[in-house]
Parts: sequence; C-alpha cells; structure tokens
Amino acid sequence: MIISFSTTASQVEADAAAGLAHSTVPPYSSCMIRNATIALGLFALVAPSVSAQQLPRATPEEVGLSSERLLRIGETFQAYAEEGRISGAVGMVLRSSRVAYEDAWGVRDLAEGDRMDERDIFRIYSMTKPITAVAVMMLYEEGRFFLSDPIGRFLPELADLRVADLAEATRGQPIPTERARRSVRIHDLLRHTSGFTYGEFSNTVVDSVYRQREVLYQPTLEGVVAQLGEIPLAYQPGTRWHYSVSADVLSRFVEVVSGQSFDEFLSERIFEPLGMLDTAFDVPASKRDRFARTYGHSGPDRELVFGDTVGVTPPIGNFSGGAGLMSTAHDYARFAQMLLNGGELDGARILGRKTIEMMTVDHLEEGLPRTILQPGWGFGLGFTVKTEAGQDGMPDSVGSYSWIGVQGTSFWVDPEEDLIGVFMVQIRPNRDITFRQQFRRLVYQALIE
Repeated sequence: MIISFSTTASQVEADAAAGLAHSTVPPYSSCMIRNATIALGLFALVAPSVSAQQLPRATPEEVGLSSERLLRIGETFQAYAEEGRISGAVGMVLRSSRVAYEDAWGVRDLAEGDRMDERDIFRIYSMTKPITAVAVMMLYEEGRFFLSDPIGRFLPELADLRVADLAEATRGQPIPTERARRSVRIHDLLRHTSGFTYGEFSNTVVDSVYRQREVLYQPTLEGVVAQLGEIPLAYQPGTRWHYSVSADVLSRFVEVVSGQSFDEFLSERIFEPLGMLDTAFDVPASKRDRFARTYGHSGPDRELVFGDTVGVTPPIGNFSGGAGLMSTAHDYARFAQMLLNGGELDGARILGRKTIEMMTVDHLEEGLPRTILQPGWGFGLGFTVKTEAGQDGMPDSVGSYSWIGVQGTSFWVDPEEDLIGVFMVQIRPNRDITFRQQFRRLVYQALIE
C-alpha cells in the first residue's frame, strides 16, 4: 500500500530546525534491553577491515565513551522499531577520528522483513547541501570567484531579479515588485539570505508561484534556474535568513564554473577521493537490495505504512544540490571526518584548513530575522552553527555544526569534543518524535572523558 503524505519536505525540515515535536523516551523493558544488547555490536570487538575506505575503530572507553551508557541508544531505537514508530534506523559515532559505536535497528523493508544493516543506503535529502557547499568552496579556493560576486555574473538568468512587494500583493493577481537594493551574491546562496524561498514556510504569493510552477521538479538544473529567473524574490537579498532553493542554484553554478555536470564534479572531486563509494544521485540495480524504504504513519492507529516519495525527490537528471543525494552512514561519516580534520582524510585534501574554519562559523549578522533556526544557532556556509549554549536544550558544544534531511537523517560535528554523529532513518512525515535529536542527546550522555 502506498500512502502519499500531505506534509511537505520543507515543512518537516522547518519543524526539525525549530526543535519541534519532542517526546520523552519510553520506559525500558527487559525485552528491549535484551534485543538492544544483541543488536549493539560495539566496534571494538570487530577486527579492522582491510578496505581502504574503512575508518579506524576503537573501543568506546579508548575514546572517552561509556559502553554501558551507549547501550541506551540501542534500547531506545530498537523499542521504536518494535512499537512501529520507525521501520528501522542506523546510528554511528566517531571520536578522536575513530568509530566507537555503530548499530542498526529494525528493518529496511517491512514487506520483506529485511533487517536494517549499517551499510544500507538512504535518501539524505538536505544533507546534500553541506556537500554542495564544499563543492562551491573548492572552486573558491581555485580563485574562480569571490563570495561577494553577484550570481548573475555566472547565471545571467538571475542577473536582474525583482523583489515582490508582499504588502501590496493580492492572490490571483500579478505580483507587484520593486527594485532589488543589491544583487544576490554567492555568499547569500551559501548562507540562505538570497531572497529565494522553498515554496513553503511563509506561504506568500511568491511561495504559491513556486508550487504552481514546480520549480524544483524541472528536468535539469538549468531548467530550475530558468524558472527562478522569472519569479520575483520573496525578500530583499541579505535582509533575512530564509531556507530556500539556494543550494540548487549553487549546483548549477558549479556546473557553469567547472564545465562539468554536477554529478560528475562531486564524483571526481569529492566522492572518489574520500572513498564515498555508495553516495550518488541514484541507486544502481546492484545496490537496490541495500536501499532503505520510506515509511510514514496513517490512520487513527498511526499504522506504519510505505511512504510515497513522489513530489519530494527531484527527477533523475536534475542533480539537485539541495536534496538529491543517496548515501550511507559510513560514507557520510567519512565526509564529516574530512571536515573535522580541516579538509583532509586519508591523504585526500579536499579543502584547506582556513576555508573549513570560515565555513563553520556563523555568517548571519546580529538581529537578522531567522525564519526557522533554533535559539542559539546561526548559519555558516552550508551548515547550521551553534553560537550559544543553553538556548536549545541540547548538550552540543558552542562551535558545533550540523544539518538534517527531511526523512529524518542528520549529522553533526563537535570540534570541541572531537565528536561526530551520523543518524539515518526514513520516516515521513517526521512528527512522531525528533528521532535525530533523541540520538544526539543519547550520544552525549555517554561521554565520560
């Protein structure tokens, strides 16, 4: 049975970014503990792999984590799978550049009963955006542009954008516009201050045009940009943080500047050097048996049912820099470790250290309106960045950076703790509980040194 959910991708991500939909951990039972203990598989007991793509491993205690406290993660998420809150999930924790914890719970396919595996492939949606930002900054390091350059210099369709006069707009009528006070800059696109939207959040007349024209579902990135060139901006560039299609614009920008299709650029410049062998814009037939299915809840009993992803996923050929990639926990952990290492992993230098430092600090001016960001968080170049402790109710260190995907996936990097977390689940809409935040706080409670 296929169920199509009415909650949009951007609405769900907005809830997650705003820290909504919290719930408490269910009480532990002896059955839960037994199942979780069987499933846990702490990595210290596993012999190192000979694969060149295998990250080094450690016992939890070797890197300042408690094995006993890490059991709580498995207890909780195995219980969620048994209760029908999720079909399955994968969690991974790295500290001091070594994998200290990895586990999988539930199944990847309810109909087939296939158990979830740590190597399973997930739609990561907006976790594509940090990868897109890295691609852009690789070209920045080559001297191809300045962050202050107007995007219209490279994408002429976006050179003379007008801005909607929302105060005078009437639905069903042509949108009145005013002159843009300045151009949309590449910096704006990286930090979501461009004036573009996602067709959601504020539900303005501009958002309705995005929906009517199906901006993100054009066959190519070139088509997406052409559509955007015909629609006024929702806000004056640089005047507010508003989550948007900016990363899709940036993926077309990479194509124009590099002379390669976006998928080729990512494969040759990022995925192959980092050993991210399961990350791509499609899942080949040879790997479909590892592709996790999407589920959601339906009916008064909130039955877990197969979820239709049509209307969320861009078409093949549109290499969306905002939401198009599939990946695994292992692959994304390698990407995150490269960031934490200052741009390098296993001898592959992707970015320079100072570029990473610039990307992972807050780029939003004080007082700038921030549509859905959690209290105490700003935004860097492709990531949300924690700027103040104690505002969001989470234990991350100031200076941590992270992002999420609409179907529940997430990652974070905490440089102060030398800590990385990657969480993969496919649940839509994700309103039952903020599973990603649950995983994060259970990781932090296991830190003992």
